[in-house]
Amino acid sequence: MAAGLNDGQPLRLAFGTPPQRTEPAKPPEDATKPQSESSAERLLQALLAGKMSTQQEHQLGERIIGNLLGVAPLVPDDGLQRYINQVGRWVASQSERPDLDWRFGVIESEDVNAFAAPGGYVMVTKGLYRRLNNEAELAGVLGHEIGHVMSRHHVKLLQRSQLLASLSGALGKQVSDEHERLQSIIGRGAEVAARSLDKSSEFEADRIGMVLAARGGYDAYGLPLVLQEIGHFSEKDDRVALLFKTHPHPDARFNQLAEAVGTRFDALTEGATLESRFYRLK
Repeated sequence: MAAGLNDGQPLRLAFGTPPQRTEPAKPPEDATKPQSESSAERLLQALLAGKMSTQQEHQLGERIIGNLLGVAPLVPDDGLQRYINQVGRWVASQSERPDLDWRFGVIESEDVNAFAAPGGYVMVTKGLYRRLNNEAELAGVLGHEIGHVMSRHHVKLLQRSQLLASLSGALGKQVSDEHERLQSIIGRGAEVAARSLDKSSEFEADRIGMVLAARGGYDAYGLPLVLQEIGHFSEKDDRVALLFKTHPHPDARFNQLAEAVGTRFDALTEGATLESRFYRLK
């Protein structure tokens, strides 16, 4: 983990004013426009070689999140979208990739879930947002998704899947046109973002999320409290069916965090919850 609990770096606890770049996440204007074959080819080659530039990663994430927003659009509440971008960008500024063009949003879905895409895109469902009690809990959730982007979990998984397809020759036979190949990757990327990564990636993102929230001055235990809350849902509840199916159970994630963290954060009494500042859904 790049920003681990044992990296020797002091946690920065002074909570400052969030960055002022507060425009909400929105569907990319060109999300439905095909790229040129040369651009698609360069993106494919970079993905397969494991050498995607930040711009290419953002380009891929933009297309993936455009697909997701086509299914679940942003909640039409400008105040909410500005707020989640303020909080998200502050938490992201504590990460090792603060210069990404981070964009955050709350989407129209009663499912309890959150998603990330390469290049700095993070979406939280309305169903999950309603379960949050304060800004520290939101910071922990966003920190988890930021951790996925920071560690390039989605890019690495897509790279592995495309390498396997290329080695078998299946992708080349089924989809020969470069633009169609790119669309295939985008579709796979949307599936990865909306469904799951491997357990180790999820556990790593939990640890990163807790650290980033603490560095931003928040109560470090916001994310564990959210995991406890979600763990109270019945596995038969449709709102958590996808989350429970594609992620480690919240109880397992909580236990992994407790084991990894121990008492390291117990002395951080300055952490803020900012319940009074938390934006409530209308």
